[in-house]
Amino acid sequence: MLKEIGEKAIIASKEINQLSTDIKNTLINDMSEQLIEDSDLILKANKKDLDSAKELDLSEALVDRLTLTKDRIAGMSSGLKKIIPLKDPVSEVTKSWTTEDGLKINKVRSPFGVIGIIYEARPNVTSDVSALCIKSGNAVILKGSSYCLDSNSEILNSLQKSLKKNKINKHAIQLIKSKEREDTIKFMKLTEYIDLIVPRGGRGLINTLVDNAKVPFILDGDGNVHLYVHSDANPKYIIDIIINSKVQRPGVCNALETLILNKSIYEEMGKEIIKELLEKDVELFVDEVISSDLPDLEIANEEHYMTEFHDLKLAIKIVDDLDGAIHHIEKYSSGHTEGIISESNEVANKFSKSLDSSVIFINASTRFTDGEMFGFGAEVGISTQKLHARGPMGLESLTNERYVVEGSGTIRK
Repeated sequence: MLKEIGEKAIIASKEINQLSTDIKNTLINDMSEQLIEDSDLILKANKKDLDSAKELDLSEALVDRLTLTKDRIAGMSSGLKKIIPLKDPVSEVTKSWTTEDGLKINKVRSPFGVIGIIYEARPNVTSDVSALCIKSGNAVILKGSSYCLDSNSEILNSLQKSLKKNKINKHAIQLIKSKEREDTIKFMKLTEYIDLIVPRGGRGLINTLVDNAKVPFILDGDGNVHLYVHSDANPKYIIDIIINSKVQRPGVCNALETLILNKSIYEEMGKEIIKELLEKDVELFVDEVISSDLPDLEIANEEHYMTEFHDLKLAIKIVDDLDGAIHHIEKYSSGHTEGIISESNEVANKFSKSLDSSVIFINASTRFTDGEMFGFGAEVGISTQKLHARGPMGLESLTNERYVVEGSGTIRK
């Protein structure tokens, strides 16, 4: 089964690579409109997954990520339309120069070929990454969660209707429908057919890739996100940023997991901040400083500071100064996203230079670590490694660069 899927993907990738920007944009627009037309079918399939999820005892946050509504499908459709006006990276010359021998050397963006996407919950990923792969000239093979199979299959059906309408090889987008973990591991080893794997999931998925994958992959690591509130932070937006970072969608990878307060901020606003969080039903794990004032709150331990909760849970740490915040984040960071609230450029610059995470926010919610929010239309993932992409990945991250060299009968002397 996997070999057949891989062979079909390679054939389709050669066709996708040759499509003009106009044809790709027309296809993505049709996909967007087809999702709306098929929304009832997609919601019916999603209900099957949600009914099955009740038996699996999934967390509330994970069920939220699995759930589709009319509005969320409309958002999926809108996300695809945002990809259309984005610059097509295929064949873009990023650099060009002429050597002493008269050779014109062009550094040119090229598709990878076949992209493998492994993802958990979030059926919207099915349409997002498919459109991004098409626009960047790649075929894509999808492997979603077993508990999301009905939703993903119906979304695939919708996308393939648009491929058929535009007379494009339907195998440009394929879905592995096996629920067996062994097939997922075999998928990670298909070096003959897959050029790059992008995972969208938690630590378990990442560890499985690290242990088993032979295909090159992007490390889309945990989102153990920190926010530090410095002593000079503007009180007008401290609470708004904290609440938005933690509460808006606690089950996603850019949600705040540990709040670090400068001791002066805690003395001035700590009880107000904690009151706001508790009113939003956030379960708090606090250090000894806070516990001495509020003994009813649970004391945080190492595990709390290391955990991406994916839930309305938050660890809080009090520090003396910026260096204390940096030290804590360096110890527990997953390299995803960190934020600081400060009115000092010097403090903010030291914070951003000292920490080696993919995204640093200054006076803004961590919830903005998102390809769509960055203007990418959608994202294929968030890379926490340094090769070849880092941070939210859009179209350019689904290409690499090679050289096209022009001569005029030029020979080497």
